[in-house]
Amino acid sequence: QVQLVESGGGLVQAGGSLRLSCEASGRTFSSYRMAWFRQAPGKEREFVAAINRNGGSTYYADSVKGRFTISLDNAKNTVYLQMNSLKPEDTAVYYCAAGPPMYDIKDKRNVGTWGQGTQVTVSS
Repeated sequence: QVQLVESGGGLVQAGGSLRLSCEASGRTFSSYRMAWFRQAPGKEREFVAAINRNGGSTYYADSVKGRFTISLDNAKNTVYLQMNSLKPEDTAVYYCAAGPPMYDIKDKRNVGTWGQGTQVTVSS
């Protein structure tokens, strides 16, 4: 079983930056794929970014490509989401996610464990 704890959300002006962190624990963490999703009020939870554990291949939603960067520190069991050039439409609750390596974690149906979520608010 994997447990996830996020931190780093907050309020920022448009054009600003934030870095989210997700600390993971659990004996199967080392093999899991990791991702970030977000959910704005009244909208479906959507994929933001993902990273593979075995070489660090990364994947991004088109809406964040070039602005967000996902990274992984295996020594700290922590996944990061660096968010630059933030826009008001990035406002949402951001969730860390972990899933078994054999499934496509970009599909939220394949997420095995969710974090509690952290609020990101971008003011215009």
